[in-house]
Amino acid sequence: MQNSSFKFLGFLIILLLGAFGIHLFALSFTNHSLFGNQIILSYSVNYLLAAVVLIIVEKTLQKNSAQAGFVFMAGSALKFLVFFLVFYPIYKADDEMQAVEFTTFFIPYAICLITEVIYLSKQLNNQ
Repeated sequence: MQNSSFKFLGFLIILLLGAFGIHLFALSFTNHSLFGNQIILSYSVNYLLAAVVLIIVEKTLQKNSAQAGFVFMAGSALKFLVFFLVFYPIYKADDEMQAVEFTTFFIPYAICLITEVIYLSKQLNNQ
């Protein structure tokens, strides 16, 4: 793994911790449970999946850059699979997915996805 990858993962964790703090503040402000809806698991799983996808895509870039996009798409599919296998059953246990439940997963997912796309597109442009 390259030094820039470690920097990216460090940046991503700081970004997610900041978002986590803002998310907790918003939940507190709106009188929702701070640590309900698997929020810690959601942020943790999204970070770990982003790190795994990044490492695999970078290894693919070194071997065959033409396949890197497909590997990235497979990583995105993996993230959706994790959502539907781990989080969705918990959120739908009461037969209704509330907005606060959805955003608990979607906020860290979106942050990871956007930062991954920006970082990996820079990596591709440097090749």
